[in-house]
Amino acid sequence: MDKLLATGGVLGAFAVSSCCALPLALAAIGVSGAWLGSLAMLAPYQPIFLVAAALCIGLGFWRAYGQVQPVCEGADCGPSPSRRLTKTALWSALVLLLVAGSAEWWGRLLA
Repeated sequence: MDKLLATGGVLGAFAVSSCCALPLALAAIGVSGAWLGSLAMLAPYQPIFLVAAALCIGLGFWRAYGQVQPVCEGADCGPSPSRRLTKTALWSALVLLLVAGSAEWWGRLLA
């Protein structure tokens, strides 16, 4: 369930950035094509993507940090690499969501 929420958060954050920040980032690294302009059609759905991504990220953080972990003993204790990857994906999705969700605001500041 944790991996599913982290994946949903990352995909949702990319969906939020699809109308504005993603085409700019792709053009900055040299990816171009006529299809980049078609991503602007997703702009009306940005609030829906934003809510869905925030929900997945919030639930993912709750599952990763908010629940009490069972006490274990022995050599198999400690955070697993899978759990660290999930937390890294959640934090990355949160940063991407904040940047993409506020793109209009900082875009006006930079203009």
